[in-house]
Amino acid sequence: MLCPLLVLGALAFSLAGAMEIQVPDEPVVALFGRDATLHCAFSPEANFSLNDLSLIWQLTDTKRLVHSFSGGKDQLADQGGGYANRTALFYDQLAQGNVSLLLRRVEISDEGSFTCFVRVSDYSSAAVMLQVAAPYSKPNLNLEPNKNLKPGDLVAVTCHASRGYPEATVLWQDNHGSNLTENVTTSQVANEEGLFDVHSVLQVLVEPSSTYSCLVRNPVLQQETHASVTITGQHLAFPAVALWVTVGLAICVLGLLAALAYVCQKKIRQSCEEEEENAGTEEQDEEGEEPKTALQPLKSVESKEDNEQEID
Repeated sequence: MLCPLLVLGALAFSLAGAMEIQVPDEPVVALFGRDATLHCAFSPEANFSLNDLSLIWQLTDTKRLVHSFSGGKDQLADQGGGYANRTALFYDQLAQGNVSLLLRRVEISDEGSFTCFVRVSDYSSAAVMLQVAAPYSKPNLNLEPNKNLKPGDLVAVTCHASRGYPEATVLWQDNHGSNLTENVTTSQVANEEGLFDVHSVLQVLVEPSSTYSCLVRNPVLQQETHASVTITGQHLAFPAVALWVTVGLAICVLGLLAALAYVCQKKIRQSCEEEEENAGTEEQDEEGEEPKTALQPLKSVESKEDNEQEID
């Protein structure tokens, strides 16, 4: 019955000019799994006593009790089960008006609005917004397929980052820093703790020495993590078997060309030698026929003289 009475009292005193409570204007950002402080304070009067203080922290929407203090001690009988052993006050600072709440081991389900109700002589309340965040892991990049790639092949570059909150913004860039927005598919799935796993796929045509970067950004923490992959010449090399076959064929062709050149050169040399021999034979034949023509008249003259001598 205490909470409804406090709510009615808050409405009444808000119309009558309640005391002032100081809370942050901006949301309190808490890291998942860490402790967080929801700040709330007021200015106590000179004769203030903790026995006069009634303090309630509850969820703004569901009015679920988070922590209660009155009569100089905690009143946690009606505390929500999810907050048992997870809340505390700064007891040494209550007398100075610091009624902030310490929330231990923050969970994703803690995100939301918390209302701080304070009653001393007057009564007032104010809400504090809690924003939960978790940094994303460094992305992992994979190529599929990851070998025997040739220019023009279609390859899928996969980017995976895990255990972040809230949902991330994923950005792809090439080696020129240009944003890649086409052929990108991104999915984000929450695990049992409420943390997101990011899975983004970029499909591109292979180009030599191309770099692709995946940037995962947490919008609350302003945290950016990125990873990149470069497709170099080694991914574009021929398979080992095909390479050796190509080398073997090249050696065979070179060997055949060398043999053909040797045979042709030998044939040409033989042809030249035969032509030279034929030319020498013809010259000798021409020189042997000329003496016969010159000697025959001489022989005829000698015979005539002999005949004349015999007659004498």
